[in-house]
Amino acid sequence: MLSDNIKTGVERAPNRSLLYALGYTEEEIRRPLIGVVTSFNEIVPGHMNLDKIAEAVKAGVRAAGGTPVLFPAIAVCDGIAMGHIGMKYSLVTRDLIADSTEAMALAHQFDGLVMIPNCDKNVPGLLMAAARINVPTLLCSGGPMLAGRLKDGRRTCLSHMFEAVGAYHAGTLDADGVRDYEENACPTCGSCSGMYTANSMNCLSEAIGMALPGNGTIPAAYSARLRLAKHAGMKIMELVEKNIRPRDIMTEAAFYNAETVDMALGCSTNTMLHLPAIAHEAGVAISLDAANAISAKTPNLCHLAPAGDTFMEDLDLAGGVAAVMKELAKKNLLDLSVMTVTGKPLAETVNAAENRNEEIIRPVERPYSENGGIAVLKGNLAKDGCVVKQSAVAPAMMKHEGPARVFNSEEEAIAAIYAKKINPGDVVVIRYEGPKGGPGMREMLNPTSAICGMGLGESVALITDGRFSGATRGASIGHVSPEAAAGGVIALVKEGDRIRIDIPACEIALLVSDEELARRRAAWVCPEPKVKTGYLARYAKLVSSADQGAILQ
Repeated sequence: MLSDNIKTGVERAPNRSLLYALGYTEEEIRRPLIGVVTSFNEIVPGHMNLDKIAEAVKAGVRAAGGTPVLFPAIAVCDGIAMGHIGMKYSLVTRDLIADSTEAMALAHQFDGLVMIPNCDKNVPGLLMAAARINVPTLLCSGGPMLAGRLKDGRRTCLSHMFEAVGAYHAGTLDADGVRDYEENACPTCGSCSGMYTANSMNCLSEAIGMALPGNGTIPAAYSARLRLAKHAGMKIMELVEKNIRPRDIMTEAAFYNAETVDMALGCSTNTMLHLPAIAHEAGVAISLDAANAISAKTPNLCHLAPAGDTFMEDLDLAGGVAAVMKELAKKNLLDLSVMTVTGKPLAETVNAAENRNEEIIRPVERPYSENGGIAVLKGNLAKDGCVVKQSAVAPAMMKHEGPARVFNSEEEAIAAIYAKKINPGDVVVIRYEGPKGGPGMREMLNPTSAICGMGLGESVALITDGRFSGATRGASIGHVSPEAAAGGVIALVKEGDRIRIDIPACEIALLVSDEELARRRAAWVCPEPKVKTGYLARYAKLVSSADQGAILQ
């Protein structure tokens, strides 16, 4: 056992004395030591129940003959961090989580790990750590929130809440209406109830093979989630016994499976940052360019919020991620031979699945669209690519051309939107919000929600080198690479320039001549960094571009 390095032989007597100081018995010390990594805290709704999940995991570990040892990981609530400096600290925590988990796991020589995340950056951060550490590991999330209900009985969610603010500024919703959303949009613990980033990554954890079936969809408030956690604790002991490690599971084929399921589910555009970053830690290179090739042959089968009016609990009742994969298997779109944390090939999970609601999970013969949920656009404005959740774009905006309305920060843009200075047909450009320029690549849920809430969702596009919440819908195009702070063409856009967007053709163009762009580039001076001290300043110096997953170099 790896833990023999801290507990076997007379030379390790000092180490054992410290284990005895923790109250462990000789019998417990002899067993495999399983690190239980939990991001429980009292500020993130998706994490407030993780103490219960951790206790259930520990019970499962003990039942299967191991000794569970709890240690923490941090978590940021993107919704609470939204719209102010706090959002600069969201994406950057992904690497803090990976680094700190690596340090704890290897310093204490755990034989296996069960990771308990739930929200946006914890899932990819812990999966990055799992690939890096490469001891037997299983991920068990805290589960999604149930959908809310307004006073009139309509179901609702966090994306509706943000759009309600835009509706208020447009004069189409009064203060009592905003209060109705405020009190009812988020009714339980759990990751917010639509196919936002947290739920996207928890679902893809199943697809990539690192989580048990049901991990992405069983609601946080259900007792089935506790049973899943107990089974996770039992299963890690089997993985330790068989020495099945993350890099045995997170292979190139597994990542292509994950991207295929991503397209079918209509996941958050943030997956285009996280999957390459996780793959990088596993020694696998996946290109942003691969997304369009996968999308071209993968039908979009689900329209959960914000793309539609169904929620994670509906997907769970319909059969969950496994049922989606069973539909995809009909077209031979998945490699079912890959290993998973069940200890068996993916085929075992897929064969046991059932699509119980063909309106929630469309059959492959009757998809929402023949192409997947995400598209990567390229052109002179984004030489290295940019990303849009095409499954959440209104048909009228799949092709669009309009004048640029240019802003150098999210705050400038949101002020103009609320002041009703944005007109139908405009293309809002928000720059210097990328990984380096932000720094931290803030989510732009406030401006996108304001545009939709003010009734401009089918007439205004938004382009940014920042990123979007999974709750964003509309013609919202993010991750523009190279970013403005790195001298990308987005830095050279001027007010009134024409921009053409063609999502079906995967193209985006700034309609300005090469000669004019050369003149502008010669005159361009990069602005002073927005943050010059602390972790964000260090992050800005080390982070790669969004098309490479915003990994630290």
